[in-house]
Amino acid sequence: MPKKSELKNIRVRIAPSPTGAAHIGTARTALFNYLFAKQNKGKFILRIEDTDKERSEQRWTDEIIEELKWLGIAWDEGPDVNGNFGPYKQSQRLEIYQQYLNKLFAEGKAYYCFCTEDELEAKRQEQMSRGLAPKYDGKCAHLSKEVIEKNLAEKKPSIIRFRVENKKVKFHDLIRQDVEFDAGLLGDIVIAKNLDTPLFHFAVVVDDFEMQISHIIRGEEHLSNTPRQILLQEALEFNQPIYAHLPLMLNMDRSKMSKRQGDVAISDYHRNGYLPEALINFMVLLGWNPGTEKEIFSLSQLAKEFEIEKVQKAGAVFNIQRLDFLNGFYIREKPIEKLTELCAPYLKEAGLLMAGQVSENKLQKIIEVSRTRMKKLSDIVELSDFFFPDKLNFDKDLLSWQKAGDEATKESLQFSESILSEIKEWEIKNLEEKLFQASEKFNEKMRYPINNKGYMLWPLRAALSGKQSSPSPFEIADILGKEKTLKRISDAIKMLC
Repeated sequence: MPKKSELKNIRVRIAPSPTGAAHIGTARTALFNYLFAKQNKGKFILRIEDTDKERSEQRWTDEIIEELKWLGIAWDEGPDVNGNFGPYKQSQRLEIYQQYLNKLFAEGKAYYCFCTEDELEAKRQEQMSRGLAPKYDGKCAHLSKEVIEKNLAEKKPSIIRFRVENKKVKFHDLIRQDVEFDAGLLGDIVIAKNLDTPLFHFAVVVDDFEMQISHIIRGEEHLSNTPRQILLQEALEFNQPIYAHLPLMLNMDRSKMSKRQGDVAISDYHRNGYLPEALINFMVLLGWNPGTEKEIFSLSQLAKEFEIEKVQKAGAVFNIQRLDFLNGFYIREKPIEKLTELCAPYLKEAGLLMAGQVSENKLQKIIEVSRTRMKKLSDIVELSDFFFPDKLNFDKDLLSWQKAGDEATKESLQFSESILSEIKEWEIKNLEEKLFQASEKFNEKMRYPINNKGYMLWPLRAALSGKQSSPSPFEIADILGKEKTLKRISDAIKMLC
């Protein structure tokens, strides 16, 4: 591998298919390509592989672009960024593919295959029954020109196959080192449905050559595709790019990540309130080891520190608890003004935050007391919903501290009510000071352990929040204000009568 200073004209790409929501694995691959390009002063290209006419949709292309931009991963060339090697959507490059298909036909390296699906399946089953690797037997590889023209004239269903040489295919992978495949196990591969419909292996080889891609950094699931593509590169007399295959992303049980076992779309994480900087930080550590104890990286830091040589071979476990930890860290780092702006839509969607209902200052206080327990932005709804209604609904048993009983709990709340009703300076430090002092007096009166403040403060906190877990009663009372605080205490007392 050349040193960074020796690398010239670095061009890498990400080439997703718009057949569904953009996968988190696609985002990680895009990130590694982006970082490699940035580090080596190269170009990062976004190419949309939309030749699957039945499944490709513009909305998925739009989502790919939107979500990658949300992550902060910017490309130098793409469907929405002018470049010298466009167009950057495969559906707009059909004439280019036709030229290279005709070249393969002219040189006898491609041919029409008229075998039916039933025939092909029967051959596969027969080969497997004999313990052989299933591959095409070449039945149509030597049809006469007359037979081919007759079948095409009759519009007999066909596909286009590439003649695969029976040889070893060797290449050097930046992550997996020297790799070797036996092309004799492949059989002649399908490269197009017809002249107007190229398939993946063929189109990607042509595009990478035409766009002068120097390095192909992609997931390990594409490793078995590499020998097919190298054979096509050789047949078309293309230069071979340098390959690097990233480790698989695994579930906690080390199975391959799939929709059946959880969220895999970038939009899922976006919608649920993960921050782009947290996802970036998390994704880069799925396979890359910085070689230090450092765990927190910004995108700009990664552009300087990332090295493809430090990507591991072993599968990378997608630990959602780790992502939650990182996201919580970035949430706590956000300026309160920005965090409030990010949280507000979740409160509005939940019907909690109505226009003009809560002042900006009060909303910021609500976000501030909730942020330390937030793992993702959407948590703000559950953590703060009790601040907004006029009346809370909860089980009265929640009010009792250590099974003190209804009468003792009611007396505790009445004591809190009397203390709070006399407070004129309604400010959190003053509230805390007065209530701490009052709790000691209450415990002395009730002959409770003097330092066990729960006998008074737990019922108060439960009355104000209606939750098992919440901020302190001082923080809640400060935000609710005196009138609403006293009303909630009164409502709780009535529950015990």
